[in-house]
Amino acid sequence: MEWLFAILVGGLYSAGLYLMLQRNMFKLVLGMCLVSHGANLLIFTAGGLTRNLPPIFSEATSIPSQITDPLPQAFVLTAIVISFGVTAFLLVLVHRTHKTLNTDDVDDLIKTDLQ
Repeated sequence: MEWLFAILVGGLYSAGLYLMLQRNMFKLVLGMCLVSHGANLLIFTAGGLTRNLPPIFSEATSIPSQITDPLPQAFVLTAIVISFGVTAFLLVLVHRTHKTLNTDDVDDLIKTDLQ
């Protein structure tokens, strides 16, 4: 099962990097979203895939092999919140840039520095 997630992470990273190399700013934001989703899946997969096990100790689960590690889940939840904030900021930045300069081409932004 881990090899399937490894292929999916590689696909998300490659598609995200391909979109980030495009000249369109919206594709840049979409590529950053794909890379962040790939990083979340990588962290989740690296933490180990266990099913039907609680993430906490109790009297019934006193053996450490009968619980799952809650730390990767906490990391992924934190990464989701941070990537949502960064994506919202980038979307507002792209919208404001498009509204001000009437372009979404990254190469046209160089002309604004020379003026």
